[in-house]
Amino acid sequence: MDQATPTPAATPATPRDPKEVLQSMLAGLGLEATVERQDVDNQVRLLINTAEPGRLIGRHGQTLSQLQFLVNRILLRGDQNAPRVHIDCENYRNRQRDDVVGKVKDSADKVRRWGEPVVVGPFGPTDRRAIQEHFQADPEIEAVSEEGDEAGPKKMTLRLKQ
Repeated sequence: MDQATPTPAATPATPRDPKEVLQSMLAGLGLEATVERQDVDNQVRLLINTAEPGRLIGRHGQTLSQLQFLVNRILLRGDQNAPRVHIDCENYRNRQRDDVVGKVKDSADKVRRWGEPVVVGPFGPTDRRAIQEHFQADPEIEAVSEEGDEAGPKKMTLRLKQ
């Protein structure tokens, strides 16, 4: 029996522009949205404006994070040196960061008042980075992540600078 060798399916060229990749994904999901690209400090930020932000943000930003993950995977598949893309919808990530930092500020006031370290969290990597950036400028308080190899949520210790 003579069998022909299967020919590989033609793979479409992967778009290189992050904005086009995201716009295509949103259209495929049936969402009407506009995407704005910002290049800030060698980072690509894509801002989504839509009438249905809740569908894109999801519970605690999970859908937005998953969308960001997929866009980055698509871009890396086409180019291993593609820059990491950060996606936000209706300024959700900035509001979330401000909420987390605001809650931690209350604990920092306790450290100032009593001088004893306070453990807060657990926080994911993005929230920990925002907290550490906030306290870099603080002359009295420092925020230190707990030791560990895992990249997931970790607790942080707020303490007086030495």
